[in-house]
Order: sequence, then C-alpha cells, then structure tokens
Amino acid sequence: MDLAVDILRDAKPALVYLYWGDVDGAGHVNGWRSREWRRALRRTDRELNRLARGLGSGTLLLITADHGMVDVPHADRLDLAERPELDEGIAVLGGEARFAQVYCRPDAGAPDVAAVAAALSAAVGDRAWVRTRDQAIAAGWFGPVQNRVRGRIGDVVVAARGTFALVDSRTARPQLLALIGQHGSLTAAEQLVPLLMHGR
Repeated sequence: MDLAVDILRDAKPALVYLYWGDVDGAGHVNGWRSREWRRALRRTDRELNRLARGLGSGTLLLITADHGMVDVPHADRLDLAERPELDEGIAVLGGEARFAQVYCRPDAGAPDVAAVAAALSAAVGDRAWVRTRDQAIAAGWFGPVQNRVRGRIGDVVVAARGTFALVDSRTARPQLLALIGQHGSLTAAEQLVPLLMHGR
C-alpha cells in the first residue's frame, strides 16, 4: 500500500495496479465462511482504508475482485475415481472442479459423446448443468468461439450449481483436492463481484 501511494505521489498522471491475495488465499484454503477468511478480509479492509486516506486529490481508487467463491464440502464432490461406471468413453477430466471439461477418448464419435453427457447428467442431477461442447457454445457459455479453438473445449462441460464439484482424484493434484473455496462456474456467487469507487 505504501508503495502504491509513493508511486502515485511521484508520477502524475499514473496508473497503479495493486493485487492483494490474502482474501483469495484464505477463501480457497479455509472457505469464505471461515474465521481465517474473515480475518483476511478485515485486514484487507484496514489496508484499503489506509490507502484511500493516503491518496492525493484527483485520484480515483477502484476496488474489485477477480471472482466470487463457493465453499465446496468434500461430501458434495463427485469423484470419478469412485464411480468407475462413469469412466466409459472418458479420456481425461480437465478444467476446474466447478466447471469441469470432460475430454472423451479420441475414437469416441458423436453418439458416444452424447452417451457420456447423458451418464454424467444422470449422475449429477440438478447439482450441475451438463452440456456437450456444441450445446455449451450455442448457449454462449464461452462467448464467440473460433473454429481453431473449439477442440480445446471439453467434449462435455459440467457447470456446477450449489456447492457441487466434479473431480478425479486419480489425476488431480492433492493440493487442489484439499481446497474448500472454489470458483469457475456460472452461478452469481462466482461471477458477480462488487466494484467500489472512491475519488479524492
């Protein structure tokens, strides 16, 4: 915070981008409802207040977040490693646990992809939106998609609702599996963030 104030004091005009990662880190590790998250938020609030008081006249301070977060208890996760019947046709699970991208085996045709989507949809029920790549693109989940990048998107996309997540403990790093706070899906809790403006 001190460095940001010093730069703004010495250079006119200037643009300073300051990232404070404590709230995000505490949320991922302990969840956004945790004591650790609230402690990190209070400290960040104090520091931002100090920053706002130190800014000179004619300075605009914008405060926002890069994403929201959902607490995902381990009990609310579907682990493909524990559901071998869902492995049929799946080569690898990629993406985020709350926005999983299922890549089917290279020899899988359109009917096989549809079968994978149907099996996953039946397994997760109303805990997630399950769409094939074409359906997700048509629904605008990725915005405009050029043909050259279509293949990077999973054959099936699973966007979590509520506190659900789709994981594969055989391939995911243990550090990622341990995280409580997660994001990446289409819910308002993950996509809508505040924007605070303070002018001096």
